Amino acid sequence: MGKIDENKKKKKEALFNTAYDLFTTKGINSTAISDIVEKAGVAKGTFYLYFKDKYDIKNKLVVHKTRELFDAAGDALYTSGTHGLEEQLIFIIDHVINALMENKPLLNFISKNLVMGALRSTLITGENSNNDIYDRFLELVEHDDYSYSNIDVMLFTIVELAGSTAYNSILYKEPLPFEEYKPFLYRTVRLIIRSYREN
Repeated sequence: MGKIDENKKKKKEALFNTAYDLFTTKGINSTAISDIVEKAGVAKGTFYLYFKDKYDIKNKLVVHKTRELFDAAGDALYTSGTHGLEEQLIFIIDHVINALMENKPLLNFISKNLVMGALRSTLITGENSNNDIYDRFLELVEHDDYSYSNIDVMLFTIVELAGSTAYNSILYKEPLPFEEYKPFLYRTVRLIIRSYREN
């Protein structure tokens, strides 16, 4: 990577980090683009090289932070020795949710947007990743002992269910505090996976 590309990357990272810090402390509505660029130490024009407006950077941040969560879960899965799609997906969901439980500002920021972050990362950011979450998931499906129908629908349903229910359970203890709710969630995830098996 050349010096110009490295500088661009540093500026974009500074904008990302600053926006995340301001969004999670002041809130999105109370944060102006001028706040972000001033704190990041970059010119306002630089902001518009990468982002249309503060909602664009917010959406890209959701994707970025979600990708970090799922990448960490995927790396942990790789070293765990867990086998079978059912156990692997439970492992990943558990890892992601535990990380969110330990980081409530991140949970609040991502809100119920795990699906957007997990499944639409390339579409929103325009960036391809060799470790794309969806590609990793397809690998798990491919190496499972069973075949599955409507794989996209299955994944969407599981991530949507886990993201929205964990959000309510962790933050508002609805319908139960998360540690009590977890067995119900994971039982449902297992039933969803089994319902998409073809053999």
